[in-house]
Amino acid sequence: MIRLHHVPLGRSFRVMWLLEELGLDYEVAYYSIRDGSLRSPDFLALSPAGRVPALEIGGEVLFESGAILQVLCERHPEAGLAPEPGAPDRGMYLEMMHYSETVGSLVENLNLNRVFLRDPADASPVVIKLLTARLRAALGAIDARMAHAHLLPSGFSAADIMFAYGFELARYYVQMAQFPALMAYWDRLRARPGYIAAKARDGVQDLYDRDFYPLPEAAT
Repeated sequence: MIRLHHVPLGRSFRVMWLLEELGLDYEVAYYSIRDGSLRSPDFLALSPAGRVPALEIGGEVLFESGAILQVLCERHPEAGLAPEPGAPDRGMYLEMMHYSETVGSLVENLNLNRVFLRDPADASPVVIKLLTARLRAALGAIDARMAHAHLLPSGFSAADIMFAYGFELARYYVQMAQFPALMAYWDRLRARPGYIAAKARDGVQDLYDRDFYPLPEAAT
């Protein structure tokens, strides 16, 4: 039995997408980031930080999205979604797995400043401008080096799943038209049957109340 604890549009979507790519059967337990369910004792017993994902699999519980992706890829090497040690693009694979959290941390800090503060007036326009500029630069660096259909020369991998999640959320804060290579890449990823199947199970997000958050006037 595989059970994924999931918030729609949360980091747990990475795991959901990979499960679909691997063709594995799984159950989904849905949560909201706003109703306190992630702070319940039952959930904290699965994920000590009170965050998704948590994955119950084979009698154990894993709770970091990057670690879960690596474990699943190692358990299913036949899928070819993670270069093995010694492979030519192994270093690039590991680099992009971790770089994805550089993007993710910037998005998370923007979420804290722009979405979750009870009083938006408490947010610093200067901090928001700085975080947005750093996010734009982080995406631009990958846009400039996109030389293949996917992040790795060898093709689609778990690194694409890790990175694409942050890219999908970054669109709430950064105008994506300035990244033509990444937009073409994103179109290719969204056409994958695994992504389509995962989106069908993702659920309705309640993180964002608008399609785009422009810079505060004081920061422009």
